[in-house]
Amino acid sequence: MSKEYLVNGAGLGLRRGAMMKELLETNPAQIQFMEVAPENWIGIGGRLGKRFREYTERFPFVTHGLSLSIGGPTPIDVDLVRDIKTFMQDHSILKYTEHLTYCSDDGHLYDLMPIPFTTEAVHYVAERIKQVQDILGERIAMENASYYAAPGKEMEEIDFINAVLTEADCELLLDVNNIYVNSVNHRYDPIEFLAALPKERVVYSHIAGHYNEAEDLIVDTHGADVIDPVWQILDKAYELFGVFPTLLERDFNIPELPVLMAEVDQICRLQEKWNATAKAAAHG
Repeated sequence: MSKEYLVNGAGLGLRRGAMMKELLETNPAQIQFMEVAPENWIGIGGRLGKRFREYTERFPFVTHGLSLSIGGPTPIDVDLVRDIKTFMQDHSILKYTEHLTYCSDDGHLYDLMPIPFTTEAVHYVAERIKQVQDILGERIAMENASYYAAPGKEMEEIDFINAVLTEADCELLLDVNNIYVNSVNHRYDPIEFLAALPKERVVYSHIAGHYNEAEDLIVDTHGADVIDPVWQILDKAYELFGVFPTLLERDFNIPELPVLMAEVDQICRLQEKWNATAKAAAHG
């Protein structure tokens, strides 16, 4: 039996600017859900706030936080979490997700830093996730993050992620591009990594582009087209886990809408392929 998800199909990250006007005017049928960073929209009123309301009334929405700093050394920003809860309630937003990283100490670092892969960090992060879940009154989803160094490493990345998800009893935002980026930068098999993730905890996934700094160094930028090896990992993920909701991230160098929609269409084609395969198997 296939798993039921809060959202379905293919999604797109909503960014301010020309994209907002174009999407409202064209209302492309391929987009079945959208995602925003809540920090960029909490407290926004006026014309922009009204336009955002038009979107949340038309599309199912999820949120992807930027600044919770779940692995950070300072206390969780409880006021921010409460603001996020109110924001989600005001706009009927379905899920809150965050990066399995930290981004602050006494001030913001303006980057997503890797949490040490240690048993101590597992316990520390899991307790902080539980605190956020208690305030929100629901489980959140943590994203497997890209990273470029592993200071204090005592366990493998996959073991750290799985341990945090289990101890916190939270969900997983599966970032397909981050698997590829890390597999190149840290020299592991992306399909083996993928297969070791807990499919029952996946709520949706991200797919995005990146920048090749060198032959053995990729930077996760969300500023380029998705490349074939990343599409292949998504294809394999649908084969292993069944079809799950998948959202295209594009944060800068944003092309014209038809170019973006071509990538959304690629998500749809892969989903249709594996849905058809599952349906054929169910009917013998």
